[in-house]
Amino acid sequence: MRAASPGLPMPPLFRRLLLLFHALRFGARLFWLAAPREHKLHWMITLVKRVHATEGGRNSLHSMLPALGPLATTFIQTLATRPELATGTLHDAFDAIGRLETPLPPEQVEAALASALGRPLTGLFAQIDRVPARSGFAEQTHLARLAVPVNGHRDIAIKFVRAAQVQQIGDELALLRWVARWLEKFSGSARRLQVRALAQSFTDDVLRRFDLRAEAANLSQTGHHFDGDKRLAVPDVIWELCGTHTLAVQHIETLAATDLPGLLEHRVKLAPLATHLVEVVTEQAFQHGFFHATFDAGHVRVSIEPDTLGRIVLAEFAAMSSLSSHEREFFVHGATALFDQDYARLADLHRDAGHVDASTRTEVLEAELRRRSEAHFAAEPADRTAGALFHHLLHAVQPFEGAVSPRLATAQRSFEQAEMLARALHPGVDTWNVARSVLAGIAQRDVDHRGWIKRIGQELPHLAHMLPRVPQLAVRYLQRQHDAGGARQHAHLMRELGVEYRRTRILLWACAVCGGLLGAGAVLLAR
Repeated sequence: MRAASPGLPMPPLFRRLLLLFHALRFGARLFWLAAPREHKLHWMITLVKRVHATEGGRNSLHSMLPALGPLATTFIQTLATRPELATGTLHDAFDAIGRLETPLPPEQVEAALASALGRPLTGLFAQIDRVPARSGFAEQTHLARLAVPVNGHRDIAIKFVRAAQVQQIGDELALLRWVARWLEKFSGSARRLQVRALAQSFTDDVLRRFDLRAEAANLSQTGHHFDGDKRLAVPDVIWELCGTHTLAVQHIETLAATDLPGLLEHRVKLAPLATHLVEVVTEQAFQHGFFHATFDAGHVRVSIEPDTLGRIVLAEFAAMSSLSSHEREFFVHGATALFDQDYARLADLHRDAGHVDASTRTEVLEAELRRRSEAHFAAEPADRTAGALFHHLLHAVQPFEGAVSPRLATAQRSFEQAEMLARALHPGVDTWNVARSVLAGIAQRDVDHRGWIKRIGQELPHLAHMLPRVPQLAVRYLQRQHDAGGARQHAHLMRELGVEYRRTRILLWACAVCGGLLGAGAVLLAR
């Protein structure tokens, strides 16, 4: 754990008052003047930058918030450049701080693990490696061997959070919420910015990182999405050992995706591996709508076990995000239109999705998209990157005071990270055409019979409630028509209904006869 600050700790009340003083000094009027309406997180950037600009400001923040201070520093430094990526940037800050964390001493590991599991380790493990395989911000992962196999697995990797450090983080988050509450009492600008809601959202994002049972669920769902896929090796979850503070999974021997000498030594084929990386991240985000918010090299490993050699093994399932069906459909069909250089269609998709005002002229947005994108098509194939093209797909609306959802921006960034890693593995991989092919396949499945069947399946629950009411609605309609138009119109309508009824009955009989003939023909051909 991080070494304690020199000197005696400040009393809690004094810490609160001092932090409130700094927030009022730097924040109240600054919040309102600096924060744009559509990017309220900007208030945090400006506040911390102002605090850091003063002499001793950074040290004061770290002394008041020893756990969150370094995290906030890293978070603000990266968020200042790309504010639309708040969620992914927060995970980047976790990773950056995690590399500086000192894990628990070996003699304290078993006691901490028993505390996290809530039961003694006697009879549960045959062996535990006390040196962590991975260590992060308030958590660490150890390799262990079970005394009795569970679901056929004996060798596992078990992650647990360091309870004392998480408790300290919780206390400091409570302190931030307390300051936010008093800011809203003192400042009308803080009330308009809903500072308490922002503090609560930040708290939820941080604490979600330490909910390991949710991480186990994320891992399990990813395994379900890619069940039977030969490109991935998704470890099985050992649910008997999972809880809020522990995560146990099947152990797979892996190497880092950046360890090129090691991968070549184990005869891993880098060209297919690079292609699979781009395919997997594209399908994760835009087919399944559930993806890694950070897909950098530190979260990607490669199996070196004989049965799964060369398969991708993803890590850190705490950093997950999701897309709605409308967001996925926009990106898939928008990217397909962009690859086809159909800028007018893409402009219409932006307007239909609400990314720009409805009054925005199609030809103006089309011209902006063309200006940004044509340089990518003119480049040499080896120099073209789909991730950079997708950035224009999403952010070409900004000159028109438009914006896409942050989750779409996170998905684009995740793809861009995977593309960079794929090119590092094998510089000759054509990520442009790989992405184009995968997205075209998803778009095709969306508009052909598979898409129709999927949509009908989604509507069936609604039809089940609606169809029993059809006769009653028809009777009411006929009664209104009778009252409004008289008996002549009623008789005419009844004749039309009779004709339609006879046509429907003939059609059903024709379908039944044709189906019988086709079935009989299939049986005869099978013989």
